[in-house]
Amino acid sequence: MSETLTLTLARYAASTACSNIPAEVKERAKQVIFDEIAGAYFSRRSLAGSLAAKYAAQAGGPGEARIYATGQRVSAPNAALANGAAGHGEEVDGAHVVGGHPAASIVHAAVAMAERQRATGADLLNAVVLGYDVGVRVVEACGGLFSMKNRFGLNSDFLYAFGCTAAASRLLGLDALRHCHAMALTSFGTNALSAFYAEKRHISKSLCNGQHASAGVTGALMAGVGLEGHEDILGAPYGVLHAWGLAEQGEALTRGLGETYKIMGANFKFINAGYPIHAPVEAALTLVARHGIDVNAIESIYVGMPTNTMKVVNGRDMHNICLQDMLSAALVQGGLKLRESPFPEVLGKPAFSRLRPLVTLCGDAEMDRDQPSGRGAIVRITTADGATVSHRVDHPRGHSLRGGVTWDELAVKWREGLPECDVDRMLALAQSLENVQDVNELLATLTTRQ
Repeated sequence: MSETLTLTLARYAASTACSNIPAEVKERAKQVIFDEIAGAYFSRRSLAGSLAAKYAAQAGGPGEARIYATGQRVSAPNAALANGAAGHGEEVDGAHVVGGHPAASIVHAAVAMAERQRATGADLLNAVVLGYDVGVRVVEACGGLFSMKNRFGLNSDFLYAFGCTAAASRLLGLDALRHCHAMALTSFGTNALSAFYAEKRHISKSLCNGQHASAGVTGALMAGVGLEGHEDILGAPYGVLHAWGLAEQGEALTRGLGETYKIMGANFKFINAGYPIHAPVEAALTLVARHGIDVNAIESIYVGMPTNTMKVVNGRDMHNICLQDMLSAALVQGGLKLRESPFPEVLGKPAFSRLRPLVTLCGDAEMDRDQPSGRGAIVRITTADGATVSHRVDHPRGHSLRGGVTWDELAVKWREGLPECDVDRMLALAQSLENVQDVNELLATLTTRQ
């Protein structure tokens, strides 16, 4: 068999092992896994999370993996679907510098397959790192989030399904050729038209992440029993790069394998909001605190973002991906809390009704120049006395380019978010995940305290 882009990637995938991963990469992966599993358990309460769990329970299958926070077990693909949908259900799942939400798909695909296989913590760590290495590279080769959206009307998150496939295939122990087949088989089961941004209740926006996870697990299982697809689905004529790739970007699929680990670009969230909203909220609250601004004295709020980013959160019907809604709520309430959504209660407050029309969101030339696909923002607040103050946040708290997160920050986040769970026990196991003999031990900590 001749060497192809897909086979090169597959040979690497099939040879990976936790023992070869640098310490700092394993540490970031542990944080991602801990944060994402906790986030999905937390977000089971979301509409998308509860409905996806209901569907997965009805679809059933052998009890290979759990649906978080339900006590039910279903097939690995159905568990990946339910947990992936919950993962993005409250917008607290991690993002990535290349764009989108890989954790909600890749982590839950890997966890479902790891649970099915009764894999070790080291195997899970390796699978998640591998999933990022494959999924992020495919997204990069296709130009990233905004390129996919602007050229094809597609949300690039569906390409993370190939990372899900790599993670699941490695946990299943497939050889390189079967990895190739798994990626091809996965390509039949995933897509994401960006029209979902216009929905009102954050259902399909969350469900798609679960569907990408499920497609990846299914592709691996199909290849495992002998089903086949094109052996070079990534590089072949009419394959992935032919359909969506940028010219001369094929090398992005294999560049730096084993040296540059894409999970290091993972970002973490601390509020329930679309990621482009985090920097403006941080900037505005900083201005209010720094200058002692009375919210009732605000006359106007200018928010400047990179134009591509601005379009994602401008005037959306879904409150938690609408900049104007979330920023106004944060100012009225003095901040945003993980467990307490301000909606719909805040809609009836006069202060919110007065402030909301004062927010102007624009694509900003300065931000377009400095970070055209970034998540930074400039906020300028003008008050009734004519004073104007400004603050710029290039990377919100938890962003990888700001240093990521500490374990202490994650502990505080999830002690607040999951007071009913033994967060400290889960945290301890996550921090030593490579020593866990069965991932079920980690997942067993996600139960309500008696």
